[in-house]
Amino acid sequence: MDERGLDRDGTIAREGALDRVPAAFVPVVDAARAQLTGTFGGTRLHSAYLYGSIPRGTATPGVSDLDLQLALHDEPTEADRADATAIEAVLDRALPQVDGVGVLLSSARFLLSDIERHDAGFFIACLCTPLLGPDLAEQLPRYRPTALLARETNGDLARLLPRWRARAAEAATDADRRALSRGVGRRTVRTGFTLIMPRWSGWTSDLDRSAELFGRYYPERVEQMRIAAATGRAPSADPAVLGMLIDDLGPWLAAEYTAVHGERAPRP
Repeated sequence: MDERGLDRDGTIAREGALDRVPAAFVPVVDAARAQLTGTFGGTRLHSAYLYGSIPRGTATPGVSDLDLQLALHDEPTEADRADATAIEAVLDRALPQVDGVGVLLSSARFLLSDIERHDAGFFIACLCTPLLGPDLAEQLPRYRPTALLARETNGDLARLLPRWRARAAEAATDADRRALSRGVGRRTVRTGFTLIMPRWSGWTSDLDRSAELFGRYYPERVEQMRIAAATGRAPSADPAVLGMLIDDLGPWLAAEYTAVHGERAPRP
């Protein structure tokens, strides 16, 4: 992998690996594997993956979260979602190294579908690290930092903004605002990075680096993007920060994204 996150053939390298997991988080990965096997093993689970800072090797004990993606043989049911929520709670309570646990559920069919080829498929192939079961990446193409990939991965910010505004209006506590700001900050930075990704011609998931790369092309917005990156790492309860991200940077970014990359393909 070169400094732009690419393999020798110019395709995006898979960014994580089990041998990059920091020593403090090896018990976390072992516990996750055991919980997933015990709950979803047998006929339900096709495969499971880690993503985020833990498999990238950049996780910080007590700060980083544990992110898991499950591929099920069938479409997730309400019972599956309840089991995933229970696993999140068990692991979050048992593992002081992590600050929150998230389990995403999808069917293998969905992850391999044509409509998701440059979104969920890219996510599995490049951003997820195999933990259990056969690797779906073997059935997916190699990806390049193209406008098509940018459009399909993050071209839906305009659709998210009304939801974020509603959640911000309903947030009653600092904890609510911090939880929202973390997700908003991260998604904003990733959208800003993929806006310029084809021009830079590379890939990174590092929030701070993403903000700085974005600033090379949009210097007038770089300070706001730096705040978004900082908020993604250390969530803020300040309503003014959420307001800036949702009502100023967000609408501008959504409009610029559509102008540069076009509209994302509609989903069913």
